[in-house]
Amino acid sequence: MIVDDEQPIRDSLAGLLADEGYATQCAADGEEGLKALRGGQGADPDLVLLDIAMPGRNGVDILEEVRRARPELPVVMMSGHATIETAVRATQLGAYDFIEKPLSVEKLLLTIQHALDRSRLERENLELRARALRAHEILGDSAVIISLKQQIEIAAPTNGWVLITGENGTGKELVARQIHVQSGRADGPFVEVNCAAIPEELIESELFGHEKGAFTGAVQQKIGKFELADRGTIFLDEIADMSLKTQAKILRILQEHKFERVGGTATIEVDVRVIAATNKSLEKEIAEGRFREDLYYRLNVIPFHVPALRERRGDIPALARAFVEEFCRESGARPKELAARAIARLEAYPWPGNVRELRNLMERLVLMTTGPRIVEADLPDSVRAGARSEPGDPATLDEARKSFERDYLMARLEEHGWNISRTAEAVGMARESLSRKIRQLGIEVQRD
Repeated sequence: MIVDDEQPIRDSLAGLLADEGYATQCAADGEEGLKALRGGQGADPDLVLLDIAMPGRNGVDILEEVRRARPELPVVMMSGHATIETAVRATQLGAYDFIEKPLSVEKLLLTIQHALDRSRLERENLELRARALRAHEILGDSAVIISLKQQIEIAAPTNGWVLITGENGTGKELVARQIHVQSGRADGPFVEVNCAAIPEELIESELFGHEKGAFTGAVQQKIGKFELADRGTIFLDEIADMSLKTQAKILRILQEHKFERVGGTATIEVDVRVIAATNKSLEKEIAEGRFREDLYYRLNVIPFHVPALRERRGDIPALARAFVEEFCRESGARPKELAARAIARLEAYPWPGNVRELRNLMERLVLMTTGPRIVEADLPDSVRAGARSEPGDPATLDEARKSFERDYLMARLEEHGWNISRTAEAVGMARESLSRKIRQLGIEVQRD
């Protein structure tokens, strides 16, 4: 849109821009331009060329109105006798650029192209952020989930450290990602660290990096996770599995925002928001001397608790249907429907593996069920048996015992990262006996 009170200039610019492939519409003054924008007259413009010196309200006043009505619309100001103060004022109000008359054709076309490019990038950024929000959406409308979402909306824009607690498989990473994408750091990196999966001797190198020759095998410099997360967010999952030595270094970063690489002497400063998560009781870990109390209080600025799936059974149908739709789309399968009796069984099952277990089961059912409907008979025996052993639903003693054993072993396997040898040692069984029991109970061992 060209807004200028001089018709020769409007005609000249319209002809020039038409030759460059642009469609234009013109307004003889600011009020006419505003009326066209508000009333949707003509095509919706991607950019406004706005003269400053016009009869009635000047271009700066019109710019204010445009910015209020269409803050995303780039505006390039034009003037033949504006002061520096006017140009500064227009820039402060959000004008993309300021061009002096007589207009340089080359500069005008370059400015228009740059303004349109930036506008396109801003739109793409907004679309990507919206897509990220949808991709990591926390599904459910139970009271506990609505409350959780409200807490995220409040906490995300801040820079406070966050501590997320909850059982394995409840979606703690999902909460962390939602906090990141709704924060002012959304354009920065989100770096995830699974503290339980990194060997103790390598955790410091992973977090802080190392210099060449710092230890055997350090053949080149390595950038650590904290450095990679600069101006973004670092998510420390299973933080209770860190050694006390590493915890002390984490505490220093939180307090001083700086560290040294392993084997290095140079101090590196970072601007990182820390989100930590654990499935353990840190209060118990502190009491038993395995977690630093000062680190706990430093991290626990904004606490979140993610409820277990059994605490929000009303969300199970929506979650199950969403997972079925997702996996049908990913696998190219025809849409499948969950039968009412199958949903009832899913709601009654205790879900010791939480949302992760439900998600894995829905993927399996989508891939292994040939018909258009997933019915009760398609569900694993363990789910149907677990559902029947719920309070109020009669079950045999044998079924109740199997259900308890399954829930107990699922919890222990989750606790030990699905490592059968470590789990067997923890529960006092031989590895072979535990493997046999896992097969008997229909437990699907998770593989990262």
